[in-house]
Amino acid sequence: MSTDSTPTARTRRLAVVAAAALALSLGITACGSDGDTKSSGSGAAGSASAGATTGAGSSTAASADVPKASGAITVFAAASLKESFTELGRKFEAAHPGARVTFNFGGSSSLATSINSGAPADVFAAASPATMKTVSDAGGAVGTPRTFVRNTLAIAVPKGNPKHVAGLKDLSAPGVKVALCAKEVPCGAAAQTALKAAGVELTPVTLEQDVKGALTKVELGEVDASLVYRTDVKADAAKIDGVDFPEAAKAVNDYPIAALAKAPNKDGAAAFVAYIGSAEAQQVLTAAGFQAP
Repeated sequence: MSTDSTPTARTRRLAVVAAAALALSLGITACGSDGDTKSSGSGAAGSASAGATTGAGSSTAASADVPKASGAITVFAAASLKESFTELGRKFEAAHPGARVTFNFGGSSSLATSINSGAPADVFAAASPATMKTVSDAGGAVGTPRTFVRNTLAIAVPKGNPKHVAGLKDLSAPGVKVALCAKEVPCGAAAQTALKAAGVELTPVTLEQDVKGALTKVELGEVDASLVYRTDVKADAAKIDGVDFPEAAKAVNDYPIAALAKAPNKDGAAAFVAYIGSAEAQQVLTAAGFQAP
């Protein structure tokens, strides 16, 4: 018969088991507390790494000032930001697992009108200060909008440049069909400034409501040239060619961004605006052809 069968031995055995169980419980509790701390730290690091463009290792420290974000974030942004902001939105979501970014891309003037009419949005990124001012003057922006990039114009032409367009003066040559943005939108206003600087007058065959519309006309072969942003030419290089011209320097567009006063997700809006100013986000934007402010 085993000595463990005696009452005294059983008592000692139960005491040892109880002590071991207590030690294990304390160990689990400590791990849980440590895990909570790490999770909280990870959340802060996650929000800090929203601008990751060079890998998770470098992004955590680089964007430490980006606030934490969660929930739906709606961003109204100029059409010329589509490729860059779409990429940045994915990176932002990866760094903020609880956040979902939805974009509404279009002509800045129409977006501003929608915001002033009460359309629900958290952030507005415009292609010109004048357009942003219409929102700010209506009390729709939080604080002073900040310029985060600049952009210049280029001439988009079909592959091979069949009309041999070399500058703005060639756009007024007989038989050359040109698409421009409407004067009300930033790309159209910039085009008018550049044409005036070059002393060129022309009658476009179409006026588009945003820069992507003007670019599409070239892609489809409906026009021989279009004045668009250099970033659009770069993004669409597989389908079209671009021609630089000196007068573009006289029509540089500043792009301001602001969180909106009636944002449904104020914390998310602040986080996204902060992220766009981060080094990682700026790397993505400059790689797309935008200029630093």
